[in-house]
Amino acid sequence: MFRRINYALAYCLISISALGLPTTVSAGSKSNFTLFESGQVRPLALSADRGRLFALNTPDNRLEIFKVGDQRLMPVGSVPVGLEPVALAVRNDKEVWVVNHLSDSISIVSLDDNGGGRVTRTLQVGDEPRDIVFASGKAFVTSAHRGQNTGVDPQLSVPGVGRADVWVFDAGQLGDAMNGPPLTVLTLFTDTPRALAVTPDGKTVYAAGFHTGNATMTLNDAVVERGVAPPFNRVYPGPATNHAGEAQPKSGLIVKYDGSHWLDELGQQWDDMVPFSLPDRDVFAIDAAANPPALRTDKVYSGVGTVLFNMLVNPASGKVYVTNTEALNHNRFEGAGGYSNGQTVRGHFSENRITVLGGNPTVAPRHLNKHIDYSQCCEPIPNRENADSVALPLDMAITGDGKTLYVAAFGTSEIARYNTEELENDSFVPSSAAQIPVSGGGPSGLALDEARGLLYVLTRFDNSISVIDAVSGREVKHVAMFNPEPKHIVEGRPFLYDAARSSSHGDSACASCHVFGDFDSLAWDLGDPDGDQGENTGPFRSTPEVAARVLGHEYNPHFRPMKGPMSTQSLRGMDNHGALHWRGDRTGGNDANALPNSGPNVQPNGGSFDEDAAFRKFNVAFPGLVGRNAMLGDEQMQKFADFVMEITYPPNPIRNLDDSLTAQQSAGRDFYFKALPSDSFFSCNGCHVLDREGNAEYADVSKPGFFGTDGHYSFDHVLQIFKIPHLRNMYQKVGMFGLASQSTTTESNYFLPKGNIGNMGSQIRGFGFGPDGSVDTLFRFLSAQIFSKSFFSAEPDPNDARTPIERYLAGIPIGNPGGFGFGADGNTERRNVEAFLFAFDSNLFPVVGQQVTLSAASTEAVAARIDLLKAQADAEHCDLVAKNRYSGFWYVGGGKFRASAQGIGDVGDQDLRASAGLTGGELTYTCVPPGSGERIGIDRDNDGVLDNDELRAGDLDGDDDVDKDDLKRLLAGKSAAVAPGDPRDLDYDGGVTARDGRKLVALCTRPRCASN
Repeated sequence: MFRRINYALAYCLISISALGLPTTVSAGSKSNFTLFESGQVRPLALSADRGRLFALNTPDNRLEIFKVGDQRLMPVGSVPVGLEPVALAVRNDKEVWVVNHLSDSISIVSLDDNGGGRVTRTLQVGDEPRDIVFASGKAFVTSAHRGQNTGVDPQLSVPGVGRADVWVFDAGQLGDAMNGPPLTVLTLFTDTPRALAVTPDGKTVYAAGFHTGNATMTLNDAVVERGVAPPFNRVYPGPATNHAGEAQPKSGLIVKYDGSHWLDELGQQWDDMVPFSLPDRDVFAIDAAANPPALRTDKVYSGVGTVLFNMLVNPASGKVYVTNTEALNHNRFEGAGGYSNGQTVRGHFSENRITVLGGNPTVAPRHLNKHIDYSQCCEPIPNRENADSVALPLDMAITGDGKTLYVAAFGTSEIARYNTEELENDSFVPSSAAQIPVSGGGPSGLALDEARGLLYVLTRFDNSISVIDAVSGREVKHVAMFNPEPKHIVEGRPFLYDAARSSSHGDSACASCHVFGDFDSLAWDLGDPDGDQGENTGPFRSTPEVAARVLGHEYNPHFRPMKGPMSTQSLRGMDNHGALHWRGDRTGGNDANALPNSGPNVQPNGGSFDEDAAFRKFNVAFPGLVGRNAMLGDEQMQKFADFVMEITYPPNPIRNLDDSLTAQQSAGRDFYFKALPSDSFFSCNGCHVLDREGNAEYADVSKPGFFGTDGHYSFDHVLQIFKIPHLRNMYQKVGMFGLASQSTTTESNYFLPKGNIGNMGSQIRGFGFGPDGSVDTLFRFLSAQIFSKSFFSAEPDPNDARTPIERYLAGIPIGNPGGFGFGADGNTERRNVEAFLFAFDSNLFPVVGQQVTLSAASTEAVAARIDLLKAQADAEHCDLVAKNRYSGFWYVGGGKFRASAQGIGDVGDQDLRASAGLTGGELTYTCVPPGSGERIGIDRDNDGVLDNDELRAGDLDGDDDVDKDDLKRLLAGKSAAVAPGDPRDLDYDGGVTARDGRKLVALCTRPRCASN
């Protein structure tokens, strides 16, 4: 029997919450939960004495603390931190630092002798920090090279700027600034970073990019058309038709840089058409002992992998292990590969690897599933090949002698064990015998207690911790953390990641490309020559009739099976934004893809506006692309859709925290919303609709707002009609500068030569903007001729009420009087719009997630930041919560905060701030998503009973009894002024007095209040 544990069993769990909370929010409970699906990086760690285990409860925004025993975990503390904590590091026996991905912050947690802790300081860092290590007395933190807390221009329009930062702090001597300040911020020439690792001597820190790419890029259709015409000897790789002999649209090509030349799949060189190189720098070494720490130019590793997850240093050999996936996007087509003579990526589009880095530097990728016969696909599940596979390798742990490596296989819900010598020399044999299944599913973090022979595993699918007997290789205990996620999120998540269920080979899942629900920063040509045309029912902004007139011949608006390269789109924010895919070919508007249409195309949720139906039509991708023997069942696919529709975009990190715009961004917004059309037919907003209240009038629309699209399609002077895309993630696509000369035919997307001309040298990314990712910059895109001013129009008739499209189709010249101007003025307009697009509105306002800690030592800047957060809460841009070590507070307006104990009642803003000056009274303010403040602030489980009121009054030591031991604790603080919510203050008068002592005696649960 093939060994795969059903992690549905994980829902029969023991709750570890000290409050006696349920493990998940029940189906009947209200949710108010915002799903970001942040990828955990380093969510588990043991204290140096192995007495405590620290675990990140990412959905509940907490650091959970457990006392460790033989195969036992006892909860002793639960510390609220920032939003979406993804990594932690233990500094010493008194301090743990937590990386908060959405809050752009580091929570410094001070530990107490009772096993609990409190946040004593919050450091603000760059956007979306992901990992942290300590080395040579310093803290190293990765973040994107952007964000409101950096105080520097991210230079999104400047070539040659790295997109990844490593913040370095003197951990023992932080200054007074809200950001530390850091000793230095090192910028890496790679895309957004993720993992860190440190050598045992603490002298070297390794930092890795996340979406580092694989030296591929797209040549757009115009470049390819020119490149295969005389005098060049190149040919276009076929086929040019589908299996029925129907001509397919001209398209671009993905080419790959081999270190010397740009090659297509036929081995043809395209060097003359690519004006840059991709050095593919992935991992960087940092001299941690230097003052300040500095990058080592002799240790930069390239070709490590496409998407890099975690890193670990072998303590014996010093070699570095990097878990990663390698994309095969230079290969084309999905489907069976019949008409393309076997050319398909079905069942083999990504490989799971550990890459071994040596000191020279050397790079040795190790394919973890080398047992798979990729020439065959797709056997029914379960099967032996599937059982032996591992997928999505994340965190690692290693024995002290460096001989055994444990790897969290997130996508196959098991821990893979490797002999490091066999891994390094590539002699290991993949086998289920070397894999330890974990019942909860989705292992994301590991902590090895070698002395006890135990391995602790955080299982993200069910938000729990498994205890593994490392000797016998079996799970001996599974303990749940409280999870505020609604049931449909918990049940739907595995369908994104579970390669054992998704693919017959057991090595691939949707998350192989849609990394943690986002994208992989690549483009793929996933047409299917064996496929047939699908109907496009619209609705259209710029219509097929316009296309036919512009091009001078009949225009086909329908979905042809071969489409050319398309960049991977995010799964975030799809709800209320219409059909899916760049072309919108996954749509409820037709009967294709194994599902019927959803009726007429009407808002909301009718026809092509039915996002749920559109997503369920992706079921055909399981057999056609991922390589499964059959589609998922209808109920399974519905659960997947219910989960995915919850994933939300994070706030925009370029826009000011108060949601204001700079002068340049404001000028760009004015152009965007101008009345005159800027492409002859529509203004920018006429196609890319920005309306925060879009569809808010409909009760069944749970996520209102249009952020660049309302779901319409449009002809945009290219050979295929596309669905108008949203614009919330433009800042994520920066890093490619340079574009080859374009064909000047009317059927190409022709750009005026406005900047970045000639060889641009080394670049970070091979894909930029537009459907195929071939446009290097937004400025270039805005330089398209269709957006340029033109006065070749007839004298307007004030009595003519027809739209520009209607006049154009009637043969009246309309020109483009509202387009970008000429010369320097036009370039200024383009730069303004570019700046606005980088700061484009998103579902959540920029302030969401931001936080700051107030204490007796805080500066005026902290008070000013609290004022900002409070003002944004008053504007309903966020809910504001505050937490001290004892209680939570939810801002209810009017300068009042509601406490998490009814006896405290509402507390005034200034009174609450004053309490932060008391001993142990540090207060952390956080802006949370609108609607979630009550849950996050004062009622964790949404049951109507406030958090502090769920505790047993008087039980100060947490042993579930009120006795003399508790009385001793209370009397030790007698007469002291205490922070709101201090459990010793039983009468809520702000101090600990004899009255509290008498009240505690009355609450004693044992005769004569005797100790247990």
